[in-house]
Amino acid sequence: MPRLRSVPRLSLLRTVPEELQKREGPGVESQKNEKPYPECSRRRGVTDEVYDTVAGRGEAAFEVQGSEFIGHVRPAHTVDDAEKFVAAISEEYADATHNVPAYRVRADPLREYSSDDGEPTGSAGKPALNVLQQRDIENVVAVVTRYYGGTNLGVGGLARAYSRAVKDGVDDAGVVTERPHERLAVTVDYDDSGTVRGIIESAGVEFDASYEAQVSFDVRVPVPEADELRERIASATSGRATVEDSSTD
Repeated sequence: MPRLRSVPRLSLLRTVPEELQKREGPGVESQKNEKPYPECSRRRGVTDEVYDTVAGRGEAAFEVQGSEFIGHVRPAHTVDDAEKFVAAISEEYADATHNVPAYRVRADPLREYSSDDGEPTGSAGKPALNVLQQRDIENVVAVVTRYYGGTNLGVGGLARAYSRAVKDGVDDAGVVTERPHERLAVTVDYDDSGTVRGIIESAGVEFDASYEAQVSFDVRVPVPEADELRERIASATSGRATVEDSSTD
């Protein structure tokens, strides 16, 4: 989706007073928190029930009283996936006034995080996260980029804008129902690699293969099918293959 701005983004920032470029309203922290993900919360452990998530990457852009908002949304199977996406957007839009992140990732227990990134407390990160919570979607990360347009929007105006950016981004991505998956780390000698690869391929699951001193398969398999796949690999290799659980998503 093309960006809304018809003039170079940096030219607008040059017209904004320096004290307003990174904050709106009194008493607002102008720097990011030093502690990574200070607003993480947890709930009860992940089950094998189906869950809703975004189908792929989504984006939405609009303007509110001169400020440009761009919502970026994508799936994230792990906290590391989510953090990498936040870092990538923050780097790509390093000239923006704010890059506000929020995510919900299935772990044991579920991990949730949001940050105001210098906006007034409670005006950006929580409204962004609330959209993901209200839509009850998981394994999803969102970042809302804002270019300040010279007019303060107030806490209410900011909350509406950040909520809209995430909502529109989710709508653009689409929502699908997923089954929980396990990630298996399978390691075998070269003599057994062809047999194991054939078993994995016949199961119709996602996997990546790495051929080094030994052959490693990173396999993503639906939870109900994981035990059967382990047994097939163990039987076919007479127990020579090493199968370890790496994560659940």
